[in-house]
Amino acid sequence: MKKFLYVLLALLSFNVFATNLDNTVHNWGIAREKNHQTPKSDPLKFNITDYDAYYVGDINEKIIYLTFDEGYEKGYTPAILDVLKANDVPAIFFVTSPYVTSCPDLVRRMVEEGHIVANHTKSHKSMPQCANDPNSFKHEIADLEKKYEDIIGSPIPKLFRPPMGQYSQKSLAMTKDLGYQTLFWSFAYADFDVNKQPDPTKAAKLISDNLHNGAILLLHAVSKTNTQILDSVIKDAKAQGYTFKLWPLEANIEDSSSIELLAPNLENNQSVKQRP
Repeated sequence: MKKFLYVLLALLSFNVFATNLDNTVHNWGIAREKNHQTPKSDPLKFNITDYDAYYVGDINEKIIYLTFDEGYEKGYTPAILDVLKANDVPAIFFVTSPYVTSCPDLVRRMVEEGHIVANHTKSHKSMPQCANDPNSFKHEIADLEKKYEDIIGSPIPKLFRPPMGQYSQKSLAMTKDLGYQTLFWSFAYADFDVNKQPDPTKAAKLISDNLHNGAILLLHAVSKTNTQILDSVIKDAKAQGYTFKLWPLEANIEDSSSIELLAPNLENNQSVKQRP
């Protein structure tokens, strides 16, 4: 009986309209631009902003939103937090349930030092695949919510990053129905393979060359290279006139005068895929 009620509650959590939407799987990708221009996203038949999903922030201001994906701990996060603190820079850490369970002290430190800890699901599954089962979909998100609240004592901020950058119109709508904004990215690079790390000098230049107004940077905290270059990347960005800010959680994003967000460009068909 309890299992039946849980399934029923999960189904009722979602708008009927959301569960009937197209569930074709898309992999988030962007096309890098020159001269610090805002990159374009993949062409789609729908606007991601209709589902409170974004890949760029305020394009009228030199603002950067720094984000890290944390599927597991490789030993670099303490140093990353040290650099952020030394430079007075806030960041968003998207964590999984195993990360929260295995690294509660780091999660507490993130929150205590003014960063946002956000939802990257229980087990890093494809959310479009989970969307075929509303109960499974909700569990992927709710499990992390509970583990976070058990450690921090307050609800997790309602920011979500879909594992592997996989999404569908249906999964975005279901995420929105759970009260979340989805945050993609406007810059990422191949930093996630711990056995094949990018050259630090080249990586720092790549990031520097691709900074732009409203940039959402995705970096992986398991990257030795990112840990080595983070201080210089931050100082370089500040020297270029950029300010680091946290994503505006409480604002009505679409109506806010302080932030202008771009829907996917429907004419662009060149993209660079990255694994989050």
